[in-house]
Amino acid sequence: MTRPTRQRDHDRQRVGDEDAEEDEIDVEDVDELDPEDFDPEDLTRTADGELIHEETGMIIEDEQIDPGPEWRAFNHSERQSKSRVGAPTTKTMHDKGLTTTIDWKDKDAYGRSISSKKRSQMHRLRKWQERIRTKDAGERNLQFALSEIDRMASALGVPRSVREVASVIYRRALNEDLIRGRSIEGVSTAALYAACRKEGIPRSLEEISEVSRVDRKEIGRTYRYISQELGLEMRPVDPKKYVPRFSSELELSEEVQSKANEIIETTAEQGLLSGKSPTGYAAAAIYAASLLCNEKKTQREVADVAQVTEVTIRNRYQEQIEAMGIHS
Repeated sequence: MTRPTRQRDHDRQRVGDEDAEEDEIDVEDVDELDPEDFDPEDLTRTADGELIHEETGMIIEDEQIDPGPEWRAFNHSERQSKSRVGAPTTKTMHDKGLTTTIDWKDKDAYGRSISSKKRSQMHRLRKWQERIRTKDAGERNLQFALSEIDRMASALGVPRSVREVASVIYRRALNEDLIRGRSIEGVSTAALYAACRKEGIPRSLEEISEVSRVDRKEIGRTYRYISQELGLEMRPVDPKKYVPRFSSELELSEEVQSKANEIIETTAEQGLLSGKSPTGYAAAAIYAASLLCNEKKTQREVADVAQVTEVTIRNRYQEQIEAMGIHS
């Protein structure tokens, strides 16, 4: 049995009035609430920067600071022309990039050539600017070390992030007084080698020593020392990280790369990688994969690219094909 329509409408109106009264009570309660009593987990930051309380809807903070510039730009050239700041600070420079640079062009702000008297004056200013950039021998040594890191990183073709990490490692070694009794070139090269490993862009000691002014033994000795003293957590280098670069230099297909990675994974699970050089291990896997995929490369060619001996490739190759159950 259903109630008459007039009765149902009356009931709805009464329920609506009760909800309105509850809402009014809630609003009064919200006005009496102290924002400091709210649980921080119940507060939410909106996309507009407002901080609100989810349960009550109270706005705690509505004044947001815009850290951006006061001007607007719609393309890169506009941003460049309107920007009034320099490059960001960097650890790759001894003064972190907070310096003044005097342009080498002998022209004024309008692009016109300056007089000979002004040219000689600017020449003296540039000379003194270079002198006062370093206040003592310590800063001069740091400047030399960071320039060495930059030079070697450019020669190796590693990204900017590796240079930043290498500069931070060198600065830490300098603060811990680990440079004393060692050559600046040796420590800076060891820092670069450590940075390459940390960033997952491995370069072998042979490759590093080729662009360095110190020999391989000193680099390895210094690297072990600073790694231990600074507590650098270095995981063993994965041979698979060498495969793309070596395969590219040998002009091998992706099929060979995939097969080489498969060989490395399968044989490493059997414990063959323990105590082996990752470059030699990767080179042997690439050699084996090239034979299996009918893209044969000689041991000499692979050895030259990986900078290992043919004997190393032969030994690792025999171990790998036996572990894979392949008969040569």
